[in-house]
Amino acid sequence: MPAATYRLQVHAGFRLQDAAEVAGYLADLGVTHAYSSPLLRSAEGSNHGYDTVDHAHVDEARGGRAGLDRFVTALHAHGLGLVLDLVPNHMGVDDPAAAPWWWDVLQHGQRSEHAAAFDIDWEFGGGKVRIPVLGSADDVAELELVDGELRYYDNRFPIAPGTGEGTPQEVHARQHYELVDWRRADSGLNYRRFFAINTLAGLRVEDPAIFDATHRLVLQLVHDGAVDGLRIDHPDGLADPKGYLDRLAGASGGRWTVVEKILEPGEDLPASWQAAGTTGYDALAEVDGVLVDPAGEPALTALDTELAGKAVDYEQLVHDCKREVTDGMLGSEVARLVRVIGPLPGVDHAQQTEALAELLASFPVYRSYLPDGREHLDATVAAVRTRRPDLVHAADALHSVLSSAGSEAATRFEQTSGPVMAKGVEDSAYYRWARFAALNEVGGDPARFGSTVAGFHTAQQRRAQRYPESMTTLSTHDTKRSEDVRARLAVLAELPGDWARLVRTLLERHPLADRPLAHLVWQNLVGAWPLSRERAHAYAEKAAREAGTSTTWTSPDAEFEGRLHALVDAAYDDPATAADLDAFVTRIAPLGWSNSLSQKLLQLTMPGVPDVYQGSELWDFSLVDPDNRRPVDYDLRRTLLAAIDGGEIPAVDATGAAKLLVVSRVLRARRDHPGWFAGYEPVGVTGSAADHVVAYDRGGAVTVATRLPAGLAATGWGDTALQLPTGAWQDLLTRERVVSDMGGVAVGALLDRLPVALLVRS
Repeated sequence: MPAATYRLQVHAGFRLQDAAEVAGYLADLGVTHAYSSPLLRSAEGSNHGYDTVDHAHVDEARGGRAGLDRFVTALHAHGLGLVLDLVPNHMGVDDPAAAPWWWDVLQHGQRSEHAAAFDIDWEFGGGKVRIPVLGSADDVAELELVDGELRYYDNRFPIAPGTGEGTPQEVHARQHYELVDWRRADSGLNYRRFFAINTLAGLRVEDPAIFDATHRLVLQLVHDGAVDGLRIDHPDGLADPKGYLDRLAGASGGRWTVVEKILEPGEDLPASWQAAGTTGYDALAEVDGVLVDPAGEPALTALDTELAGKAVDYEQLVHDCKREVTDGMLGSEVARLVRVIGPLPGVDHAQQTEALAELLASFPVYRSYLPDGREHLDATVAAVRTRRPDLVHAADALHSVLSSAGSEAATRFEQTSGPVMAKGVEDSAYYRWARFAALNEVGGDPARFGSTVAGFHTAQQRRAQRYPESMTTLSTHDTKRSEDVRARLAVLAELPGDWARLVRTLLERHPLADRPLAHLVWQNLVGAWPLSRERAHAYAEKAAREAGTSTTWTSPDAEFEGRLHALVDAAYDDPATAADLDAFVTRIAPLGWSNSLSQKLLQLTMPGVPDVYQGSELWDFSLVDPDNRRPVDYDLRRTLLAAIDGGEIPAVDATGAAKLLVVSRVLRARRDHPGWFAGYEPVGVTGSAADHVVAYDRGGAVTVATRLPAGLAATGWGDTALQLPTGAWQDLLTRERVVSDMGGVAVGALLDRLPVALLVRS
């Protein structure tokens, strides 16, 4: 298994050949494996690779098979392996002509040799696949016949054999597909999608033949030694995640595999899964939590209440956002569930639909995996019975149907609850509740405002026992904001009064009717400042449309968005506002740097396999995608790393070199001395500032990290001491030697140069 990984986003602008050029740098950094985004042939222009169109080829735009071979050769030359991202749940169908299986299904319908690969409800579509691509139903008149294909502007569709005579409209009527108004996707779609993305059609990998066909190339790469580990995208979308992982483990020889699974607080992966663990969002929440001051909650809640005009009930907000999803963009999935279940005794169609929507909106985790997780369904039914007495009979009737493990109804409910949670929480509620954006992160819970050091230790001891080989992370291509933005924003919990005064000033100068959204935008601008005007505008527009309170993706409100963009412009053009932002960021930036170094040291040394997201070994103040997928300057990183290797101990400043120091020293220690990281034991801290330290012994390497730096700046370390065994120790970061006597090690002296230390026996 890897000692540590480095995530690379491979696309047309950073091809496999380019990735090969950084292999030496990754080895110098200290990771043991590169960790690549999906590499199979994907939709033209895709910058992420999660829209695979052909599983039999490496994507040519990313470098093709020759590029992959060169990349693997370079990795092996430097003693590195490769972890590959796989997408088993869905296939890209935006351009049918580029997706051979989908094209064949559209051309031959249910007689296609690939019809069984897709999760299509043929009966509901009258024997046709409904494709929501038209601007309106009247746009059928815009269809054309060109070169033996049906064309709708730039969209190409096949013609079934023997059906090409007549007008385009007549030909269309004879096909195995029906082009419909895009708005019908919310209610009338008849194929399973990834979330609400019409251009990603669900695959039935529970069918062994489909599994074999979609995994043949990747498994060959595994057996040939090109791929050493696997990352499985969105297992919650699969009909049978356990069965899939069993089959994958058998076919791959039990290679190290992690799953992109979001766990709610206190939730575990099913014990029966053949997976080392998750991709690390749970670890992210644990690290972030211990660096947030719980004492800041009342003041920030009061500010949020003031701006929203009422106290926000987050649990109710989540429920309501999820209901918007069930009643809107995922209405087709709810309708299919109703069709699968069929009539229930004494329950009419409207009651059944409403009860299903309520169950989905009330489900407390992303999904259950019957028979595992039955308690979640039981609790959800009980909650719906209490909240909606009018649905008691319908909920009880559904309970017995949905608890039947392996039934189509139960499986489809499990496959649907995840998308409802993701779209309702991550992509709606997180943008509507702006109390404290640092907590609005994938895998987190904004209602849990910080944690204690003791709680962190308990979580890590549990992690060491249950998932010692799980991945840990702080930033990914899907996080709402980078680790360094969150680290800076965490300072606001220590200075809530100062932040509230600045926010009120900004809102008075630049009023926006949607005050919670304005608060969210100001938090993110401060978190990423300085950033280009273009990046700021892009974030604000995406945040507003995701929130859906004043404008939406499908019905943008030009007038509101104009006022929103004027607010963003004010950050650059209004002298007083620009000065206030600069002054506030100048004040909190050093405190944010301290948090950044602490959270990075914690993540890299906690139990598990740490991942470093591309570029984040220096300060990276990125916001939500696509902002977090910008090019990385590897020449700069090589230069800074060479200086560190030459003996330089960088200052904690705007260059971010201090973070590179921490990352490289810890990764090399994990690679070269795995025994130093084989256990977990909290290290005692005494003295007046003991609450400002997180310290633990991994079995030889002792982590020491500062927390709550604003409060610490006011009091100093005083008599605070680290209770280490007596003897000599060396800090691997500064190379300084310290001695622990009967009084321990004075923390003030230990953390004089850096806010973190990694100690080993001298």
